Amino acid sequence: MDTFQVIILALIQGLTEFLPISSSAHLILPAQLLGWEDQGLSFDVAVNTGSLMAVVMYFRRELFSMFTAWTGSIASRKQTQESKLAWWIILATIPAVILGFTAKDFIATHLRNIEVIAATTIIFGLLLWWADRLQRQGFSEFQVGWKKALIIGVAQAMALIPGTSRSGATITAALMLGLSREAAARFSFLMSVPVSLGAALLVTKDLLESGQVIDYQALGLGIAVSFVAAYLCIHYFLKIISKMGMTPFVIYRLALGAVLCGVIFL
Repeated sequence: MDTFQVIILALIQGLTEFLPISSSAHLILPAQLLGWEDQGLSFDVAVNTGSLMAVVMYFRRELFSMFTAWTGSIASRKQTQESKLAWWIILATIPAVILGFTAKDFIATHLRNIEVIAATTIIFGLLLWWADRLQRQGFSEFQVGWKKALIIGVAQAMALIPGTSRSGATITAALMLGLSREAAARFSFLMSVPVSLGAALLVTKDLLESGQVIDYQALGLGIAVSFVAAYLCIHYFLKIISKMGMTPFVIYRLALGAVLCGVIFL
């Protein structure tokens, strides 16, 4: 890839990873619509690492508090709200791990295409709109409980289908279960840490086994751009959703889905 392509794809990853509009779909689309070659495993690792670093940096205090409370709960068997939240996030990660191991090859072979992306973009956009309209109770992330955490985890597993959006699916499920918009987004972002870390390790393993030539300069640029874009995205997304809700993202998804349908049928 040339420098322009690296910057564009890293920006796409950073800006869309935590918005409910599907980063995987947007990373696939340049190859589908512009004829760009697939960016390859090494670049996937780089931009995902950049967005993972961003969420860890942004929530560093919360993550540290959760980790210390979680390790303390193992030793003392006494639970705090931070340790409970950590356990719920671990539980919510399990469905994605199971589906990722069992269906990874099928998804990569059969579902990474523009038809699937168009359908999931529209369908899950409408579900997000419905969930946002239903949102009433306003629970915090510390009131999730293990049942709700597992349901949100199943929604996260479904987001392995391109176009679904991991953050979109988890925020939709959290809103349906009564969380406030801000709590739904925070829980979704915190959930992304173990999943993103696991995915990065798996893709790194595949990369090392593939013998692919690595362009370290492009990877470094991709990590940096993705990190900055993702950090800013998290910061401003959390600020605007209480006022704007999910409607702008729903409109975007429906518009994108309509454009993709036009590309398919015209």
